[in-house]
Amino acid sequence: MFDHITLRVADLAAATAALEAALDPLEIEQTRSSSSFSVWGNFALTQTDDEHPITRRVHVAFIAPTRDHVQRFHRAGVRAGFADDGPPGLRPDYGQNYYAAYLRDRAGNSFEAAHRDGQRPGGNIDHAAIRVTDVEASTAFYSIIGPAAGLTVRRQGADGATFSLGVSGGFLLLIAGEPTGNVHVAFSGDDDAVRRFHADATQAGYRSNGEPGERPRYHPGYYAAFVLDPDGNNIEVVNHHR
Repeated sequence: MFDHITLRVADLAAATAALEAALDPLEIEQTRSSSSFSVWGNFALTQTDDEHPITRRVHVAFIAPTRDHVQRFHRAGVRAGFADDGPPGLRPDYGQNYYAAYLRDRAGNSFEAAHRDGQRPGGNIDHAAIRVTDVEASTAFYSIIGPAAGLTVRRQGADGATFSLGVSGGFLLLIAGEPTGNVHVAFSGDDDAVRRFHADATQAGYRSNGEPGERPRYHPGYYAAFVLDPDGNNIEVVNHHR
């Protein structure tokens, strides 16, 4: 599944307050708060800096237990300052009984509360979507890292591609358009998967953003590797030993 997705924001305190207002109606509680990070399970915000610009044009869909939760998410998000990006309602194009609402921030990031039939992923995130410059090139990248990251391509076309994460770990969608910028997406894996991910990607010519190894600054036993996708987004496979 998604281990975590991290967005960089210009004002961490303001963004935290707005997201907290929207996620609280979904019963998604904040699990960590510091001067540099705000975390809700497998979703996080962090402050921009000179080397890490703001995240733009990513879509994150959160799991909603009921339709009522979707409605409360939308109302609270609009009150907190998000733009209405789609009112609560059925979306039959996405699936039978797929009920969702959408919010948008000033950086063009889209947040969704989704209630649907079927098995749901672990964690808070139902699916995520990134916009890509070249669908074929991005599909090739995520297919190459797929065996290590747990991704399986389910659909591919000129306008985008859909990858599933394990049996019920959610979905990653690639959509043609002005590309998502500066998002961080981490997938779960064991140590062998971390090493394979980095080796497969770099051998195929993709740029390393951090070789396999321990990152104790995150927590003891944090073993991970990082690679940049074709649009420069930071992709990770991580194993939490404890």
